[in-house]
Amino acid sequence: MKPLLLLLSLILITVSSLHAQESRVFDALSMESEILNMERKFAVYLPPGYEYSQRSYPVLYLLHGAGDDQTGWVQFGEVQYIADKAFSEGIATQMIIVMPDANTGKRGYFNDVNNDWRYEDFFFEELMPYVESQYRIKKEKRYRAIAGLSMGGGGTFFYAMHRPDLFSSACPLSASLRNSSFEDFKKGVENNQTPVKEPSTLEAYFDRHLALRQIELNDPEDMKSVKWFFDCGDDDFLYEGNSLVHIAMKKKEIPHEFRIRDGAHNWTYWRESLPHVLSFVSDTFRQK
Repeated sequence: MKPLLLLLSLILITVSSLHAQESRVFDALSMESEILNMERKFAVYLPPGYEYSQRSYPVLYLLHGAGDDQTGWVQFGEVQYIADKAFSEGIATQMIIVMPDANTGKRGYFNDVNNDWRYEDFFFEELMPYVESQYRIKKEKRYRAIAGLSMGGGGTFFYAMHRPDLFSSACPLSASLRNSSFEDFKKGVENNQTPVKEPSTLEAYFDRHLALRQIELNDPEDMKSVKWFFDCGDDDFLYEGNSLVHIAMKKKEIPHEFRIRDGAHNWTYWRESLPHVLSFVSDTFRQK
């Protein structure tokens, strides 16, 4: 009887050990935001072994597109399966992946033109400090990356442009980087948002949220401090905006990777992109 009990105990210990080494995804976490005056949800991927290790990890902020929320990369992007595979195959180093919700209240990753809705401030002033205090995340720029698709690709580009001091690498995928004249931009703001309270602020808002203006106005050394990876399908309706950004960065001699692959604006394309993203950001995380 005793040998049987011992065997059962060993089996339970082995199963528990294997279970502890699995990755974990939590896709309905939440925090209170004073800036947005509401509860905000987010998802987190924790790599295999996180629960029993004592080490701290690099972090990737992974942004969803329009119409999705913090569950998009979990459900449709298969982030857990793809990340587990990338780590097990050695093409990427283990990291924590944080996926915020930018679909509640107002859709998008930026403050509005009147600064009444301040999502970008929430992201930098509340979300990042909160998750980096709740999980064993390395807080140095070198160990922090950002990536996203479509609307989230635009968020990725502008967040890294606005705060190059925070991110070692940025990977906009099929990014929403439309470029327009100031007059067209003004009409778009008037059609989609509440009336502008201070018309004098509109030009500054335009400069801050138009991709080519950011490349023109920002310090080249700041842009060079971020490693850039752009990826967009040849049949993607956002192909032109991404190509114009590539050309502008090339003219400014800003080092970056630019990939055009066969594909369209869909999850099939982005699932294929994610392993490349994980490998690319890992190059900044690893010791040379």
